[in-house]
Amino acid sequence: MIPRERTISVAVDPVALITTECITVTSAMRKHARWAHSSVSAILGGSPSTSKSRATTSHSRNKEEPEVPLELSGMGMNSASSDFLLGSRWGLRGKKGKSLQDDPLIAAFARLRNDLRRCKDIRTFDIPALLHPFLQVIRSSSTSASITSLALVAITKFFAYDLISRESPRLALGMQLLSAAITHCRFEASDSAADETVLLRILKLMEGILSGPGGELLGDESVCEMMETGLSMCCQIRLSELLRRSAEMSMSSMCQVVFERLKILEVEAGENVEAMDEASRDSPNPLKLAPSVDGTSVMPNPTDGELKLTAKVDEKGGTQSNTEENQGSSSLDLPRTDDGSVAQRASASAVELSQPPAKISEEPVSIKPYGLPSIRELFRVLVDLLQPHSKQHGDGMRVMALRIIDVSLEVAGPSIARHPSLAMLAKDDLCRHLFQLVRSENMTLLNESLRVAGTLLHTCRSVLKLQQELFLSYLVACLHPRVEIPAEPGIDRTLYEGIPDAPKLARPPTSSNSSGRSTPVPVKDRQKLGMEGGSRKPDAREAMVESIGALSRIPSYLVELFVNYDCEVDRADLCEDMIGLLARNAFPDAATWSTTNVPALCLDALLGYVQFIADRLHQDPQTHPGSYPSPEELREQRARKKIVIRGATKFNEHPRSGIAYLASQGIIDNPDNAHSVAAFLRGTTRISKSVLGDFLSKKANDQLLEAFMDLFDFNNKRVDEALRELLNSFRLPGEAPLIERIVEEFSEKYCAGATPAGIAGKDAVHVLAYAIIILNTDQHNPSVKDEKRMTYADFAKNLRGVNGGANFEPEYLQQIYDSIRTNEIILPEEHSTARAFDYAWEELLVKTRSAGDLVLCDTNSFDADMFQATWRPIVATLSYVFMSASEDVVFPRINTGFLQCAQIAATYGITEALDRIVYCLSSISTIAQDRPWNTSLNTKVQRGKESVMVSELAVKLGGNFRAKLATYVLFQYVVHGNVHEIRSGWKHIVQIWLNLFANSLISPSLSRQVGLDPIPLQTPTHVIDRADKPAEGGFISSFFSTISSYTADDPPEPSEEELAYTMTTVDCVVNCHIEDLLSEATRMPPRATKDLVLALLEQLPQDSSPAVIVVKPERPSTPVKTNGHRQGNRAPHYDPSLVYVLELITLLAIRDESTLAAVGELVADALQNVIRNAANTHFLTLSRAIFYLLLLLQKSVIQDQSLVRAPVVLHMISSLSQPKLEKSAALVLKGLIVCIKVSGTLRNEIINTPDFWSTIERIHSIPAVSPGVFSLLKAIVEDKAPAITADNYEFVIGLLNSFANAGGAAAASRQQREINGRRTQPQEQTQIRENDVFQRGEEAVSLVHQLTSRVPALIEQSHLAKNEAWMTYWSPIFECLRMQCENPHRNIRRRAFSCLQSALQSAELASTDHQEWTAIFSEVLFPLIERLLKPEVYQSDPAGMGETRIAVAKLLCKIFLHYLVTLAEWEGMMETWFGILEQTDRLMKSGQGSGMEEEISESLKNILYFMKSDGYLVPPAPGEKDAIIWHDTWRRVDRFLPAMRKEIFPDPPPQRQQQQQQRQPPRQEKVSAEQGRQGETLADAKVPEL
Repeated sequence: MIPRERTISVAVDPVALITTECITVTSAMRKHARWAHSSVSAILGGSPSTSKSRATTSHSRNKEEPEVPLELSGMGMNSASSDFLLGSRWGLRGKKGKSLQDDPLIAAFARLRNDLRRCKDIRTFDIPALLHPFLQVIRSSSTSASITSLALVAITKFFAYDLISRESPRLALGMQLLSAAITHCRFEASDSAADETVLLRILKLMEGILSGPGGELLGDESVCEMMETGLSMCCQIRLSELLRRSAEMSMSSMCQVVFERLKILEVEAGENVEAMDEASRDSPNPLKLAPSVDGTSVMPNPTDGELKLTAKVDEKGGTQSNTEENQGSSSLDLPRTDDGSVAQRASASAVELSQPPAKISEEPVSIKPYGLPSIRELFRVLVDLLQPHSKQHGDGMRVMALRIIDVSLEVAGPSIARHPSLAMLAKDDLCRHLFQLVRSENMTLLNESLRVAGTLLHTCRSVLKLQQELFLSYLVACLHPRVEIPAEPGIDRTLYEGIPDAPKLARPPTSSNSSGRSTPVPVKDRQKLGMEGGSRKPDAREAMVESIGALSRIPSYLVELFVNYDCEVDRADLCEDMIGLLARNAFPDAATWSTTNVPALCLDALLGYVQFIADRLHQDPQTHPGSYPSPEELREQRARKKIVIRGATKFNEHPRSGIAYLASQGIIDNPDNAHSVAAFLRGTTRISKSVLGDFLSKKANDQLLEAFMDLFDFNNKRVDEALRELLNSFRLPGEAPLIERIVEEFSEKYCAGATPAGIAGKDAVHVLAYAIIILNTDQHNPSVKDEKRMTYADFAKNLRGVNGGANFEPEYLQQIYDSIRTNEIILPEEHSTARAFDYAWEELLVKTRSAGDLVLCDTNSFDADMFQATWRPIVATLSYVFMSASEDVVFPRINTGFLQCAQIAATYGITEALDRIVYCLSSISTIAQDRPWNTSLNTKVQRGKESVMVSELAVKLGGNFRAKLATYVLFQYVVHGNVHEIRSGWKHIVQIWLNLFANSLISPSLSRQVGLDPIPLQTPTHVIDRADKPAEGGFISSFFSTISSYTADDPPEPSEEELAYTMTTVDCVVNCHIEDLLSEATRMPPRATKDLVLALLEQLPQDSSPAVIVVKPERPSTPVKTNGHRQGNRAPHYDPSLVYVLELITLLAIRDESTLAAVGELVADALQNVIRNAANTHFLTLSRAIFYLLLLLQKSVIQDQSLVRAPVVLHMISSLSQPKLEKSAALVLKGLIVCIKVSGTLRNEIINTPDFWSTIERIHSIPAVSPGVFSLLKAIVEDKAPAITADNYEFVIGLLNSFANAGGAAAASRQQREINGRRTQPQEQTQIRENDVFQRGEEAVSLVHQLTSRVPALIEQSHLAKNEAWMTYWSPIFECLRMQCENPHRNIRRRAFSCLQSALQSAELASTDHQEWTAIFSEVLFPLIERLLKPEVYQSDPAGMGETRIAVAKLLCKIFLHYLVTLAEWEGMMETWFGILEQTDRLMKSGQGSGMEEEISESLKNILYFMKSDGYLVPPAPGEKDAIIWHDTWRRVDRFLPAMRKEIFPDPPPQRQQQQQQRQPPRQEKVSAEQGRQGETLADAKVPEL
C-alpha cells in the first residue's frame, strides 16, 4: 500500500519515464506472436490513419503549442475504423506475415508517446489520456500475464513517483477508469505463478488507488467493485494460500482506508449524522456487493433494477468467457444479465476504454466521492460471510471475514456505532453471528470470533447493552467452575473465603446435551462442573479467558459493567460475576480444566482491575449532570435489586410469601391490587416461568390472571402469534383444568376488542387455541415418529365446524400449521436449539429498544461502590496466590495488589476490606497466632557492642520467606498510612506487636512519653558472648560445648543458621518501621483509636475479682508459696506484653480530650481490673497499672471528665498487701505525685482521703521511695494553697514525726557501730544515704513547726470548742516536738528543741478562754524532762544529752515565767509550780555535774525573784492562813537548794520588815501592773544554745 503522505522523488525526467514504460510494454507485446509484425508508426509513435482532419486536445498540450495535425497526434480515427478496430482485438495479418493494420493496443501507446513529446510538465497532462493505453492492456483478454503485469507495474510507478497528483487534470475520471479496469482485468492464462503475480499486482494497485491522492475521488460503485475483487480473491480456494493471505492483507489495508473515510464523513455531516444515513438509504440504485466463491456468488442474484457487482472465477481456475475466443483466459468480469448483455452502471465502467481520449473528454461524467452507501454495503457483506449455519461459507471464509471486520472496527468502531444503519448491522447480524461462532470447536474460528467480539465491545459497546450482557453471561457460564477449591496443605481455608461458588446470573444457565467430545476433566466429573460449556476444550477456555482479559484492560470497562448491569434490577451482576470468574480461575486448580496459562491470565486481569481503580484514586470525580447517574441513585437501585432478587427467590419457593415480602419492601405497591402484582410479574425476568404459570392458573388467582392478560396487545395478530407471545411469558401448567383456565382467559382477551375477520367468536378461539397447543406438542415431541405426526389435513379435520358451526378459512389454518411446524412455541431458556437462539435473539432486539444505550463511565465516582461489591474475591485470590506461588516474579505483583487494595479501601472507607487484608497477611506472617511463643529458651548472643535475642519466633520467621514478606507487606504497604481506617484488623496487628515485643524484636520506647523507664523484658535464660570465639570451631569444641550445656542444665547454644535466621528477622522488623507505625497510631482520630484500644483490651486476661470495693484486712494476707507449672499454682508470672498493652492503651487514652472521652472509661476499667486482681498479678505489672491509672485520673480531671474517682483508686491501692505495695511503691508514689501536682479539686480530694495517707504511711519507710515521699509531704506542707486540713493534719504530723524518727534511728545505728568498735568506714553510698536521712529528719521537724502557723486557721475552720480545738491541733505538734527533743541525732534534737521553744512562745497558744494550753507543762515539758532523765535516752547521745537537759530545764523556767500572769488566774497554777520544782529537783540530782546545778539554780533563782517582785511569793503575814504556796515552795526548794531562801529573802531588820508589809499593795493590782512588763520580757526571750 502506498501511504498518502509519503512522496518518492524520481531522478529521471517524468516524461522520459512514462515513454520508457510505454516502450517496455510495447516491446513485450511485439515479442508476442500476436504483435510480432507491427507497423513502423507503432515504433516511431505515428499513426497508420490516412485521415487528414485535425483536432486539438486541450488537456494534452500547452496553450502556447501550435496545432498538430490529427494524423500526427494519432487520434484521428473515424468511427468506422474505430468500430472495426474494436471488433477485432486480435488484429489481422496478411500473407507472408505482413501487418495489414496495427493493433489498437499498440496504437494507443504510439499516440501517448506522440502526445508526450510536447509535454513540458507531466502534472498538467490529462490523466485519462495518460492511463488509457495501459488500461486497455489491463482489460484486454488477448494479453498475456507478463504484459498485463508490466502495465500494472507502470501505473503503480506513476502513483509511487507522484506523477499522478491531486492537481492532475481530470483525476476523478482517471481514477474511475483505473478502478474499472483493474476490477475487470483480463489476460491469457499461462502458468499459475504468472497469473497470481498479476493478481498480486492488482491487489497492490488497488491499495495504492484507495490510499493515494485520488482515493477520495472514487465513487461508491468503484469502491464496491474493488472490494468485491479483493474479497473474491480471498474466497477462491483454487488460488494459492499465499495469494489468498495476500488478498486478505490487502483487504485489511483497504478496509482501513474505507472505514477511515467514515470519520471524514462524520466531520462533514456534523451533528446531522442520521440525516446522512437516511439520504444514503433513499438512493435509487442501492449498491449490492457479491463476492464469488469458486465461480458461485455468495449473494443471491440481484432483483430487477438493482446494480450488483459479481466477480466470477470458474471452479477449474479458468475464466468464464462469453465468447469462444476467450476460452482459456483469466478474467474478473461483470456479470451478464438474463439477455446476455453486460449490465450498465453509472460509472466509469460504462465508458469504453477503446474510445480515444478525445472522445472520452467529450463525455464528462460527474461522480460523487464514495461514502456511506459503499461502506455500509461492504460492512454488510463482511457480516453476511459470518453466517454460522451457511453451508456455502466455510470456516476459512469466516476467519477471513472476521479478520477484516476486526480491522474495520479498530479503525472506525465508534463511528459505526454512531451511524444508525451501520449500528443496526452491528447490533443484529454481527452480534448474532459472533455469539454463535464463539460456540465453535474450531480454535482458529473461535479465536477470531472472540477477538472481533472484544473489539466490537471495545468500540461499539455503547449501543450493545443487551448484546454485551448475553455475550459475557455466556463466557461466565462457560468458564466459572462449580467445583470446590481443593484444600492445600499449609494454607488456611479462611484465607480464601469470598470466592463465589457460582456466578450470580439473572437466571440459571441452560443445560446442553453432551457432545461426546473429550474435556480435560474425566467424563464422570463433568456434571460436577455444573456449567454451560462444560465440554469446551482447554484451549477454548484459554481463548475465552484472554478475551475477558482484553476487555478488562479497558480502564473503565468494569465500571461500566457495574453501573449498567449490577445496578439495574433486571440485568445480571456482570461486574461481580467477572471478578468472581477471574478470581476463581486464578487458582492453580483451574489448569485442570483449562490450560496452565489460565490462572496467570486471570490473575493479571484481576490485578489490572485493581490497578485502574488505584490510578483513579486521586482524580477529581468527574460528574456530568444528565450523563452519569448519581452514586446515591445507584445505591438505591442496588438495594432495590437485592430486594427483588430475594423476593423472586421467595416467590419461586412460595408465591404468596414472595408477593407479601415484595409488598412489604415497597416493590409492589399494593398486594391486593391484581394489576400492581401482574405488572411486577410481567416485568421481571427473575421469577420461574413454571412457577408463574402454576400460580396464574389457580382458581383463586382469576383476577390476577385477568390483569396479567390485560398487559398484552393481541390486535392484528393471528391466534397462533398471540398465543406464542403469551406462552413466552410463562410455562403452561401440566394439568388440563389449569390449562383450560388460561386458554379461556386468553380467548376472552383475544376477542375483547373487534373480533378478527374469519373468527366467529371466543368459543372458536378457545377451541383453536387448544388445537394449536396440541399441534405444537405433536410436531415437536421427540418421542413421536415422523410418520405419525399430524398433517395439515388432520389439523383441519380436527377443527371442522368449530368456527360458529362453520370451518376456518383453509389459508388461515395453513398459515397456522406451517408456523407451528417450522417454529415451535418454546421458552428459549429451556431449549438449546438454533431456533431457540433465534427466537431469544428476536426477543433481545425487542428489549433493546427500551433498554437504552450503555452509559460510558470515564470517572471514579462509582469506584467506591464497585470495589465494595468486588473486594472479597480479589483479596482471597491474592492471599491464596501469595501462599501457593512458586515463582519470584509473582510476589511483586501480589504485593502491589495488596498495596493498591489497601489504598482503595482506606481512601473510600471500606474498612471491612482493609481488615480482611490485615487478617490475611497476618495469618501468612505466622506471628499473629494467639498461642504464645515459647520464650523459655531465649538466648542472648553478644558480639561486641551488639546483641541479638535468639528465640523460637525469630528463627522460624527468619527461615520462612513468605512469612517475612507478608510481614513487610502488612506493615509497609497495608497498615502504614491507613491506620485510621482499620477496625477489627487491629486484633491481628496487636498480636504481632506483642509477640515481637515479648521476643525483644521491637523496643519498648513508649515509656519515655510518660516519664517511665522502658518496660523490663524477661531475662534471657542464657547469655553468650561470642566476641572472643573463633568463627569456626572443630568437632571437639562443638562436642565440648554441647556436653557443657547439658551438665550445666543450660539450653544449647544457637547454631550459626539459627543466628543467621534471627538476624534476617531483625532486619525484616527494622524495615517494617513498627515504631513509626506506633507513633502514627497515637495520632489517629478517636473512632479509630477506640478500635485499637478494643483490640488491645482483648489481649488482657479475664478479670476474676469482684468489681466492688472491699474492706481491706487488718493484716495483709501472705501468699502461699507453691511450686508448679500452672500459673494458678505458682507465683504470678511476669508478662511484658501485658504491661505493653496497659501502657499503650493509657497513652492512647490520655492523648487529648477527644480520645479520653472515647476510650478513657474502657481503659480505666481495664486498669482497675488489673489492680483488683493484684493477688494474681506480677508486681511489675501491678505497679505500672497503678501508675497508668493515676495518670489517667490526672488527665481526666484536667479535661474535666469523670472517668474514675480518686477515692476509689486510692482505696484499691491501700488495699494491696504490704509486699505488693512495697514492690510497687516507686511507681505508686510517682503516680501520686503526678496527680497532686494538679492544683484544684483532684489535689484536694487526694490529700484529704485517708487511703492516700495510709498508703504513704505504709511506703514512706522504704529507702527507695523515702526521698520521694518526703518531697511530696514537704510540697503539701509548704504549698501556698490550703493543703493541710483537718482531715490530713494528724497524718502529716505523724509522717513528719516518722521521718524525724528515722533520722534518730540512723544516728543510733551509727552510734552503735562506734560503740561496738567497728571503726571501719562505711560505704560511701551508706554514708550518703544516712546523711539524707538526717537531713530529712531536720527538715521534718522544721515542717512540724511550720504547721503552727496553720493551727489558728484550722481551729477557726473546725468550728470546734476552744478547748477541743486546742487539743486537736496543738497537742500533736507539741507531742511530735517533744519526742524529737530526745532524738539521738544531735542536729535533729537541737532543731526540735528550737522549734519547741518557738512553738511554746507562740502568741496564739495561750488563751484565757480555756485552760487546755496549760497542758504544755504536764504533757510536754514534764514528760520531756522525765524522758531525758532516763538512762537509755541519755546513753543515746551522752555527749549532747546533758546540754539538752540543761536547755530543757531553762526552757521550763522561761515558759513558766512567760505565762505566769495567765497561770495566776488558773486554779492549777500551784500544782504546775510545784511540778516545776519537782522536775528541777530531779535534774539537780541527776548527777550530771556542777554545770547543770549552776544553770538550774540560776534559772530557778530568776523565777523566785520574779515571783517575789510581783508578789506571787511573799512571806505570809502573821496569822495568815493562805500561805500554802510559800511554805510548799520553800519546802521543796530547800531540799536541793537550802541556801536559796536566804539569798532571795534575807532576814530584814524587824522595823524595816514591818514597813515593807505596810507598803505592800494587794496582789491583784500588782498583777495588772506587771502585764506590760511581762510582754516585753517574753518578746526579748532568746532560744538557748545547746
